[in-house]
Amino acid sequence: MVGLEDIEKEYDKLFQQLSDPELISDWERFNKILERKKFLEKIIEKGKELEDFKNKIEENKLIISAKEDPELVSLAETEITQLQEKEKVLEKELKKLMQGEESIEPQAVVVEIRAGTGGAEASLFTGDLFKMYSKYAFSQGWWQKVLSSHLTELGGFKEIIFELGNGDVFSKMKYEGGVHRVQRIPETERSGRIHTSTATVAIFPKPKKAEIKIKPEELKIDFYKSSGPGGQYVNKRMTAVRIAHLPTGIVVTSQTERNQLQNKENAIAILEAKLLEKKEEQKLKELGEERKAQIGWAKRAEKIRTYNFPQDRVTDHRIKKSWHGIEKILNGDLEPIISVLKSKLG
Repeated sequence: MVGLEDIEKEYDKLFQQLSDPELISDWERFNKILERKKFLEKIIEKGKELEDFKNKIEENKLIISAKEDPELVSLAETEITQLQEKEKVLEKELKKLMQGEESIEPQAVVVEIRAGTGGAEASLFTGDLFKMYSKYAFSQGWWQKVLSSHLTELGGFKEIIFELGNGDVFSKMKYEGGVHRVQRIPETERSGRIHTSTATVAIFPKPKKAEIKIKPEELKIDFYKSSGPGGQYVNKRMTAVRIAHLPTGIVVTSQTERNQLQNKENAIAILEAKLLEKKEEQKLKELGEERKAQIGWAKRAEKIRTYNFPQDRVTDHRIKKSWHGIEKILNGDLEPIISVLKSKLG
């Protein structure tokens, strides 16, 4: 069987091929190489994860053999059993991937957060929501990848788009789509008045293979110089990417990465997710009003939640339930809310 070293060599070779600017003219070949690269990435990541577990097992074995602290030895013995069980699972998963038997993974999602009403405060709130989801993702063991972002002068975001995956992501995140509202006194407010600002969250299931097919002639791709807030951090190279899907008029951009290829990959991932949403919207129209009403999570214009700082309270309007401890929630403690939403909304 092919070893991990061979796979890493093939990955490096594919990465070099994708860096060739001429490849964009051969869309079919570009997609084939891109799919292969993504598949090899899964194997490499799984191999690294397995290596981490092996290292942790060895560390625990050293603690046990040293016999210096009985309490530490007891903890190490408990942990080593758990680690060895996980090691077996990872070895099985890696073997399947190495044999080309790609396992069916739970659906990943693309999350888009946009600042709504409230100016600078809305942008800061967008940043707060991004931090909340990032920390929640970490607590769930999900991976995260930023696809596109537009920073503001104060460190907030006009918009940020990112991927989450590696678990039951869609079943937990699908209820987060809608308008989120914050009520608090902004740091810039001198008279102590409470301001209300909003941000919209959209959750797009990431399309599986063959679910969305894009024809090269349907795309208009432009490259431009990326820049940060106020024109800072201007990149002298044309690494930022804008892709327009001509049949639908959907335009996506990405400038988060330092190279053109990865920005192009990110932009395509956003475009595919938005095209899948458009396809699902069309299906909903065909299903009629009664069915549409049952899928309330899909409505991004619906006001779903208020974060009230003066009262230290988060209220979800769909189920008319509130939770206290707003700072804890914004630091990623979302599971109590999501658990109730799943049980109430199904």
